[in-house]
Amino acid sequence: MRIVDSSATLGAYVHDVNLAHLSDARWDELHGVFLDKAVLVFPEASLTTQQQERFSERFGQLEILTGNPLIKSLYVCNVDTEGNVLPLDDDNFRIVRGNEYWHTDSSYMPIAAKVSCLSALTLPKEGGQTEWTDMRAAYQALDPATKDRISELSAYHSFYRSQESLGQTVDIGSRYGFHRDGAPLRPLTKTHPETGRKSLFVGRHAYRIPGMEDEEAKGLVNNLIEFACQPPRVFQHTWSLGDFVIWDNRCVVHRVRPYDYSVPRIMRHTRVSGDAHSEGAPTDMKEQPSN
Repeated sequence: MRIVDSSATLGAYVHDVNLAHLSDARWDELHGVFLDKAVLVFPEASLTTQQQERFSERFGQLEILTGNPLIKSLYVCNVDTEGNVLPLDDDNFRIVRGNEYWHTDSSYMPIAAKVSCLSALTLPKEGGQTEWTDMRAAYQALDPATKDRISELSAYHSFYRSQESLGQTVDIGSRYGFHRDGAPLRPLTKTHPETGRKSLFVGRHAYRIPGMEDEEAKGLVNNLIEFACQPPRVFQHTWSLGDFVIWDNRCVVHRVRPYDYSVPRIMRHTRVSGDAHSEGAPTDMKEQPSN
């Protein structure tokens, strides 16, 4: 197994490893690299659906993203089930476009995601890169006054609120992310349950901080995201067909870059549920939208 570090504070390319036939010893080695680098790219791994799901399950139980417990993968794409490119005003496409803003997967759920996994199946000729930011390095780079200011602060996270900011209103409970359990309240700083390293925990789904005026809270969250998502803390990957990438939602945020939306972009996604003791958060029904 050959590891090539990126030029950022996170991320590495992994070569000469067969993810479909991984020994326990090699998995332990790979898992250690993952905890250190937070994002791993396996160029042209070309995993089948079953192989991707089995590898993802090494990290833990997969989230059911489709509502059907028999389906473990989700296709993040701009096409319908017949392969037709979605119009720009389609609700499903609005959700895909929301991924262009810095976020952590499932931070809006009562239990946030641990790991996300993505395979490239169909790609545009240009654009559509994915970027990840090292929120561990971002926290370390904060000045002491800011660290002290945010040390006891928490923010509510909501998919409803983040999609509403993009002009989309969705019925309660209609699909994954739009649940009926209220908005989880998550600290702005997080200690990684396996490494013990501290990181910022903010993204587009964070929208309100108890005890703070909404505009002030919005400004603080936006300023933290803008500060965090700067070089050398940002790793960008330009996809090739068959590439497979895994990342640690407990210490990174990510986004997709724009592309030509008139052509298909299809990615296969599996998402590993976090451990309840470290990724669970109290929810507040008063923060539940009333639509």
